[in-house]
Amino acid sequence: MPIRILIPTDFSKNARNAIDYAVSLFEGEVCEFYFLHIYFLPGYSKENFFSPEPSNEDLIKRKEQAELALERFKKRMKNYTTNNNHELHFLNEFGSFYEVIQRVVNEKKIRLIIMGTHGESDSKTVILGSNTVNVMEKIRNCPTLAIPSNIKYKAPNEIVLPTSFRTDYKQKELDILTTIAKLTKAPIRVLHVQKRKIMVESRRKNKEILDSYLKDSIYTHHTLYDVDLKTAVQAFVQSRESEMIAFVNKKHNFFGSVFSNPMVKELGRHTNVPLLAMHDIKE
Repeated sequence: MPIRILIPTDFSKNARNAIDYAVSLFEGEVCEFYFLHIYFLPGYSKENFFSPEPSNEDLIKRKEQAELALERFKKRMKNYTTNNNHELHFLNEFGSFYEVIQRVVNEKKIRLIIMGTHGESDSKTVILGSNTVNVMEKIRNCPTLAIPSNIKYKAPNEIVLPTSFRTDYKQKELDILTTIAKLTKAPIRVLHVQKRKIMVESRRKNKEILDSYLKDSIYTHHTLYDVDLKTAVQAFVQSRESEMIAFVNKKHNFFGSVFSNPMVKELGRHTNVPLLAMHDIKE
């Protein structure tokens, strides 16, 4: 079965960069890419009781504008059709950004969302960047890979996976991580941040579970003591010049809800490496 990948786009340079990255990353894989443009009417919000209902005329005009923009986008995408492994689909949807993404993820059985996240000087894509971080938190049944606007595709030298081992992992949670590691031949660096040098039995068991899921990947363990998460991740990634970070967003974990942590929101908006957000899969 092909890997189904959703790429929301606002037709910006930043979004185009995420497309370039995605197509290169999965160059040798059989994939279906769904390019999704979500349009709306300024000032209209379903959640706002005082927001006036849009007229049919307003909706028709906005839809026509969105369809014209999508047609121009399709023409620019013609040079991506030369890869016989890839099938391209184009979607134009009106509605709430997160509701539309969630619906498309469910309907199309999407396995991965790939989005651009703005760089510090890329003020034109602030909304898309903010949306990317929020998609990581709100779309909980599908992982998201955020691509900084200044990053051109190259296979990452390694993928850093921070963990506390306070909760166990499930193989399905790590599926896209091990897939990317295999595709790029990138080793996974498991970064354990803990306060004590002695690991309690429950965490040791969770470490063994993680090891069993990574057995077919190249991976190593690394531990930092008596340091906060922000310092640990930044120091580790910067000192090793690591080129991808992956998190599993576990509720009730060492990270709390990972993306409610201001440090990780900052990472999502300003990181200079791709950031893969995975989620706690309920049995």
